[in-house]
Amino acid sequence: MGRAVGRAAFLFLFLSLTVAQNITKNGAGTLDVGVILHLKSLVGKIARTSVLMAVEDFYSVHRNFKTKLVLHIRDSNGDDVQAASEAIDLLENYNVRAIVGPQKSSEATFVSDLGNKSQVPVISFTATNPALSSISVPYFLRGTLSDVAQVNTIAAVIKAYGWREVVPIYEDTDYGRGIIPYLADALQEFGAFMPYRSAISESATTDQLERELYKIMTMQTRVYVVHMSTNIGSILFKKAKDLGMMSEDYAWILTDGISNIANSLRPSILEEMSGAIGVRFYVPASKELDDFTTRWNKRFKEDNPIDPPSQLSIFGLWGYDTIWALAQAAEKVRMADAIFQKQKDTKNTTCLGTLRISTIGPKLLDSILHSKFRGLSGEFDLRNRQLEFSTFQIINVVGSQLKEIGFWTAKHGIFRQINENISKTTNVNSMPGLNQVMWPGEVYTVPKGWQIPTNGKKLRVGVRTSGYPEFMKVERNTATNEITASGYAIDVFEEALKRLPYAIPYEYVAFDDGQGVNSGSYNDFVYQVHLGVYDAAIGDITIRYNRTSYVDFTLPYTESGVAMIVPVKDDRDKNTWVFLKPLTTGLWFGSIAFFIYTAIVIWLLEQRIKNAELTGSFFRQLGIAIYFSFFADRERVDSILSRLVVIVWVFVLLVITSSYTANLSSMLTVQQLQPTVTDIHELLKSGEYVGYRNGSYLSDLLEGLGFDRKKMRAYENPDEFADALAKGSQNGGIAAVVHEVPYIKIFLAKHCKGYTMVGPIYKSEGFGFAFPKRSPLVYDFSRAILNITEGDSIIHIEKKWIEDQHACQNDGTMIGSSSLNFNSFSGLFLVTGVASTSALLIALMMTLYKNKHRIRDSIRRGQTQKEYERETINEQNQERTIDSNQVQNLQLTVPDDSNEYTCQQEGEISIEISPASGIQTSQDIASHRTSRNG
Repeated sequence: MGRAVGRAAFLFLFLSLTVAQNITKNGAGTLDVGVILHLKSLVGKIARTSVLMAVEDFYSVHRNFKTKLVLHIRDSNGDDVQAASEAIDLLENYNVRAIVGPQKSSEATFVSDLGNKSQVPVISFTATNPALSSISVPYFLRGTLSDVAQVNTIAAVIKAYGWREVVPIYEDTDYGRGIIPYLADALQEFGAFMPYRSAISESATTDQLERELYKIMTMQTRVYVVHMSTNIGSILFKKAKDLGMMSEDYAWILTDGISNIANSLRPSILEEMSGAIGVRFYVPASKELDDFTTRWNKRFKEDNPIDPPSQLSIFGLWGYDTIWALAQAAEKVRMADAIFQKQKDTKNTTCLGTLRISTIGPKLLDSILHSKFRGLSGEFDLRNRQLEFSTFQIINVVGSQLKEIGFWTAKHGIFRQINENISKTTNVNSMPGLNQVMWPGEVYTVPKGWQIPTNGKKLRVGVRTSGYPEFMKVERNTATNEITASGYAIDVFEEALKRLPYAIPYEYVAFDDGQGVNSGSYNDFVYQVHLGVYDAAIGDITIRYNRTSYVDFTLPYTESGVAMIVPVKDDRDKNTWVFLKPLTTGLWFGSIAFFIYTAIVIWLLEQRIKNAELTGSFFRQLGIAIYFSFFADRERVDSILSRLVVIVWVFVLLVITSSYTANLSSMLTVQQLQPTVTDIHELLKSGEYVGYRNGSYLSDLLEGLGFDRKKMRAYENPDEFADALAKGSQNGGIAAVVHEVPYIKIFLAKHCKGYTMVGPIYKSEGFGFAFPKRSPLVYDFSRAILNITEGDSIIHIEKKWIEDQHACQNDGTMIGSSSLNFNSFSGLFLVTGVASTSALLIALMMTLYKNKHRIRDSIRRGQTQKEYERETINEQNQERTIDSNQVQNLQLTVPDDSNEYTCQQEGEISIEISPASGIQTSQDIASHRTSRNG
C-alpha cells in the first residue's frame, strides 16, 4: 500500500515538472497556432503567403507586444481525414492554442469538433457552408461570410432580369449542398423556382459532366447558377462551351466560390466563362491595401517560383485579418496560465479520448470575439462568430477580363455605382440598377431565360371541337391523320405567336377518340396539360379557380361574365288609363301644384289693379284666374306683371304638353320589346326550366344558386337552345339559357329576332389558354394577348368569326319608352316659380311705395294715441298715490268712537272716470269727501 502511494506521488511530481518544463520551453511570450490549408490549391497558396505576411507585419507594427504567435502550417491535401489527422497532431504534439483553417467546409466539420473537445478556438476564413453552426460547436468561428449572405444578391439579379426558372449546378459536397435550400427560399419570395437541381460529384469524369450537361440542354430552362470550386468549375465551363451552351440565349451566374478568386484564375479559364455574371464580396479600396498588394505579389512569386503569377483574392485578405485578430486577442490573455489538462472521466482509449483541454481556451475565445478593427478586407468583427456582410459586387466576365456592372446591399438592393444617389429611380426601359452586360455569344440582349428544347420536339398544343364552331373547329385528315384547327381561339393563338420575340415550333393535338368526338369534359381536357400530354391547351376554356391548382392560365382574350338568354315580348300598354302613363305621379301633382300657384299669383296681381273681369263672388274670381293660367289668355289680363307670368307659364306648358304628346304616341305606336325574365331568381321562384351548355361548369353554378337538377336541361349548340326557348318551359322547353357572354354574342348574331341578353348575373374571368404550372410561356403569351386586345386585331378577328351582333335590335337589355318624371322638368318649374314669386314681390313693393304717405300718417296717429294713453295711465297712478296718503291722514285725526268708526268704514272713496268729461280733479274728489263726512 505504501509503495503504491509513493509511486503515485512520484508520478505526480514527474508530470508537474514536465508541465513546468514545457511552459519554460514555450515561454510565456509565445502562443502556438496551427494552420491547416490545402497547399497545392490556388486558395491555399494565396492564404499561406497572406498569413505569413500577417505575422510579420503585425509584430513589426506592435513591437512592444509581449505575446507572439508561432505558426505551424500543415497541408490537408484536400482530404478530410488528412485534415483531421493534422489537427490531432497539432493538438497533441505542439500544444497549439488555436487553429486557423481548415480550408474546406467538410474538413472544418470534423476539426471544429476537435477544437470543441479541447477548448481550442478554430477560425476558418474559407469554410462557408451554412451548416457549420457555432451553436453546436461554440469554439468554431468563421472569419468569412456564410454562403447564405450571397443568396439574396443572386435572387435580386434573377428578379431584375425577369427570370422565373433557375437550375443550380453545384458540387455534391457539404459546401455545394449547403446553399441550395436558402437559394430556393430566396427565389420563392418573388415566384421563381428550381425545376431541376444538378449535383456534380467531386470525382466526376469528363464524360459524366458531358452527360449531365446534355441532360440540362433537353430542358427549357436556360439560366444556371454555378456553385462549386474552381477545379470542377473550370472543367464544367470548358465542356459547356464545347456543347454550345456558352452561346446566345444562355445565362450563367457564378457564386462567390468562383467570383472571389476570379482575378487569380488563368486567362484561358476566364475565356471559357466569358459572358457569365457573378457576385462577390466588395472590398473598399485603400492605400494600405494597395501597398500590401504590391508587397504580396512580390512575396507570392518568392514562395511559388514555378507557379504562374497570381493576384491577391479576398480569401488572402481574410486570412491576413484573421491572424491580426488572433494576435490582438493573444496579447490580452495571460500565457502563464496556458497549460493543457487531461479530460475528466474519459473511458475512450482512442486519440480523441486522450486530447487535453486548453485552460486559456475560454479566455482566448472571448478575446477573439471582442476583437474589432478595420482590416484590409474592411470591418473585421467576429462578435456574431462570423463576419457580417455589407456590400456585394456584381461582375461580368468579358473575355479574360472582369467588368463591374453593379452592387447590392440589403438596404438599397441593386445599384450601379457605389457612390451614386441610389434613391433615384431608373428609366422603365433600362435594366434597374445594372450596367450593360455582355452575355454568352458576345450579345447584349438579355436572354429570356428559357427556350424550347433543341431536340426537335415541337410544342404540343391540345385542341378540341367546341359546341360553337366559331370558337374552335377541329378536323382530322383521315389519310394523313393530320390535325387542322380553325376558329376565333385559333386566330388569337396564332396572332399571339407572331408577337412573341422568338419562334416556337408547334403542332395541334386533338382531344378526341379519333372519330372527331371529344374524349371528355373541359376539366378533363385541361387536366391533360398537368399530366404532360399537352404542352398547352387552347380554345374556349374558361378560367376557373379549381383549374388553377394544376395549370396556369394566360390573361383572358374574351369578355367575361355569365348572363341569360331570354325571349322578348311586346310590352305596349293599351288599357283605359294609358293616357296617364307618359307622366309620372310626381310630375302630375307637381304640374297641378304650379298650375294653382300661378293662378293665385295672377288673381292677386289683377286684383290689385281691379281688373273688370274679376267681379262677383270669390269663387267666380278664382275660376277666372284659373282660366287665365290654363288658357294663357294674355288679352284678358291688364297688369304687365301678370302678362310676364303668363308668358313664362305658356313656355312651360308648351314644353310639357309637347313631351307628353311625344311619349304617349311612342307608347301607343312603337313596338316595345321587353325580356320575359329580368332576374334569375324569378325562374327559381316560379319553378321554370333553365338550359345550359352540356359539359359546362354552369351546371354546378345553377345548383349553387338553388336550382333543382330536374329543372336544368343541357344542350349542345345554339340551334338546340333556340328550339327549346321557342317551345317554352311549359311545353318541354326552357324559359331561359344561362350562358357565358362570348357564347351569347354568337347566339344573338344567329338568332337575332325574339331573344335578348339579361345580365351579367355572375362574374367570370373569360376564356384563356392553359399551360403547365410555372411555364415561362404564360408571361409572354399574356403580354401578347394584352397587346392584341388593346389594338384593332381583336376587332378584325371578331368580325371574321362573329357576325355584327350590334345590328340586332334585341341585343342587350331592352328598355322601352319610360314615363317622364319631375326631375326632367325641374328647371322649367324653377323658372316659372321664380317668375311668379318675383312678380308678386314686385307688386307688393309697388303698392307699398304708392301708399307710403297714407301709411306714414297712420303710423303717426298710432304713435300719438299710444303716447296719450301712456300719459293718462301715469296720471291715474299719481292720483291713486295721493288718495292713499289722504286716507291714512284721516284715519289718524278722527276720534276712536264706534259710531264714527263705523261711519268711516262705510264711507266710500270713489274715483269716477267719465269718458265724456275726462278724469276728475283732485279738488272735486276732496269736496265730495267733505260733503259726505258732514
